[in-house]
Amino acid sequence: MNAILPTSETLRAALAGLLDGVPPARAAAAVDRLIATYRGTTPTDAPVLRDAPDAAAYAAYRMPATFEAVRAALGALADAAPGWRPESHLDVGGGTGAAVWAAGAVWPGGRPTTVLDWAEPALAVGRELAAGVPHLADAVWRRARVGAAGGALPEAGLVTVGYVLKELAAPDRAALVAAAARAGSAVVVVEPGTPDGYERVLAARDALVDAGFTVAAPCPHDGACPIERGTDWCHFAARVGRSSLHRQVKGGSLPYEDEKFSYVAAVRGPGAVSPAPSRVVRRPQLRKGQVLLDLCTAAEGLRRTTVTKRHGPLYRAARDTDWGDAWPPPGETNGETAGD
Repeated sequence: MNAILPTSETLRAALAGLLDGVPPARAAAAVDRLIATYRGTTPTDAPVLRDAPDAAAYAAYRMPATFEAVRAALGALADAAPGWRPESHLDVGGGTGAAVWAAGAVWPGGRPTTVLDWAEPALAVGRELAAGVPHLADAVWRRARVGAAGGALPEAGLVTVGYVLKELAAPDRAALVAAAARAGSAVVVVEPGTPDGYERVLAARDALVDAGFTVAAPCPHDGACPIERGTDWCHFAARVGRSSLHRQVKGGSLPYEDEKFSYVAAVRGPGAVSPAPSRVVRRPQLRKGQVLLDLCTAAEGLRRTTVTKRHGPLYRAARDTDWGDAWPPPGETNGETAGD
């Protein structure tokens, strides 16, 4: 019998079991309130999730998308450091544990794992969801005030801070990132793919670099972001398959959605990772006989590259390349590409 692994399919099945018995109207009402809260601009000073039905509704509403976004960020870290594996994992503000599932999907196998959150209902739901997955069942779910100034975090190989900074006031954000930098060998911060989410990630990136970390992804360098502030923002998209339960809770009809997110993954010390030569920062444009790639590069900042049929294997690789991917793919070289 195959072991149960933390995959998107396993997560959807666990969520279906979690909401069994919760009236759809109750779950939908909780989701509406949570959407209004998370789209607000004022940081909260109390847990957003008030009770078990709230936490269950939140899990059904947000976990699939959060899982895919964090998995994409962790996958980029794994690509930049192929010989590295986290010997332990601390998920700060992890709520129902989407980042724990994502880490298990990227690096299969057990590891000491701790989830910190200030909402006990979310921790209880996370514990219940993880109980049926062997590599996650032994995780420790601990209530803690996240972002408190001066608060120390347990040391861990990997520290994830997913969709947390928006909920904190600026001083608490800075304190949390500083604590994560002291605690982790690698730190991954993920925020919504909005202009303000990008600004929070950018501040976290600067703080991690100042603390001696090397950026592994998405940036191909540790220097200043080449995007002119106020004109654009760096973000990516993860495709999320919707189950019938997910569509019911979110009130959607499409079988999928795209989760927009911004992130930074950084590793302590120089030489620990090999960042991508460049990163695709917009959806590739496919035209007859050519592919247009908008790239963030280490040496030239933002630039557009046109890959045509005359580039042979590189052209075929470009047609399979997606927004957020490294460029060129491993084993390929840029060759001679014409910039527009």
